Amino acid sequence: MTATPHAAREEARALLALLAAAPRPAGGPAEAAVRARCASTLRALGFDVEERPFGYSALPGRFGTSIGGVLSIAALVVASLLGARGERGGALAVLAGTGALLLFGGAWLARRGVLDAPWLRATGVNLEARRGGEAPRVWLVAHLDSKSQPVSIGLRAAGVTGTIAAWALALLALLQPAGATSSAIWIAVGAIGALAGLPVAASVVGALSPGALDDASGVATVLLAAARLPTDAEVGVLLTSAEELGLAGARAWIAEGRVPPGVALNCDGVDDVGGATCMYTRRRPARLMAAVATAARAIGAPPPYPRRLPPGILTDGVALADAGWEVVTVSRGTLRTLARIHGPKDRVERLTGVGVAETARLLAAAAGELAGAGRG
Repeated sequence: MTATPHAAREEARALLALLAAAPRPAGGPAEAAVRARCASTLRALGFDVEERPFGYSALPGRFGTSIGGVLSIAALVVASLLGARGERGGALAVLAGTGALLLFGGAWLARRGVLDAPWLRATGVNLEARRGGEAPRVWLVAHLDSKSQPVSIGLRAAGVTGTIAAWALALLALLQPAGATSSAIWIAVGAIGALAGLPVAASVVGALSPGALDDASGVATVLLAAARLPTDAEVGVLLTSAEELGLAGARAWIAEGRVPPGVALNCDGVDDVGGATCMYTRRRPARLMAAVATAARAIGAPPPYPRRLPPGILTDGVALADAGWEVVTVSRGTLRTLARIHGPKDRVERLTGVGVAETARLLAAAAGELAGAGRG
């Protein structure tokens, strides 16, 4: 355990430098080297460590977002041209067909296709650590892999939000009585859909970013939090692979069925600036949020701000929540933080380690609070 804030920051900075020394594409040698280092660290902390290989399809993670963006642009532009000419039936057919394909096809690819689809098959390795034979109810989670994209995660999220707005505007136009919708609304549908869809369509996956924020910072936070926990704390650690390729690692780990749904503190993106947030999807995990807030007060830190996960942003917490886990994704940053993620500016030189050190303290306190509550 570190003795002073300065020592904690320096320890976090040194760990970040090791983890984010190079890009870590899923399944590559750089990710394997980082995974081995993390395994060694966890064994030294008294954890039993196991590598869990899995197979998956890289298609959804590499091209799913881009394909969805292209289909959405095409549907909205074609529907806007038909609607502006008064051909409401044609516009409805185009939007209904494409919407069903995006909704149901996308849902299948995200949940089942990423594991079962026969295209672009690949292999990843999750790292699981626990103490004792029983599966702990509380898990600390982060992902080892990194990726790059031509657009930042912030711009992609804005594009997804704009695309949703364009579809909503098209639905509103179709709900108007025949002859009551002006061509200007349909032109707006096409213009907004095309402009908002461009960053979505451009979200192809590369391997150029060292991923200091996403997610070397989360891995470092989890490792430092684990070091703060007492040896009898019923807390496990899961470091996934291929999170950046459709959450494949988390979904594969869940599909194994060895660990029943429990409580997870996922950590993804910890900057030095801004306040901490607890992001969630599906139903708001009120009990978990309250436990994290209690832990923050206990260490004299501001409680993280609770918020729903923004559209277009995926974390391992989504896969866990889909499987019935009680989970939040702990993050820290500002809008400028989002602008760095998945780009060449996501480098360790832009981090001091103070955010990781402070968030690790919070994460350890929250995990201890939750593990203690589980024993009670």
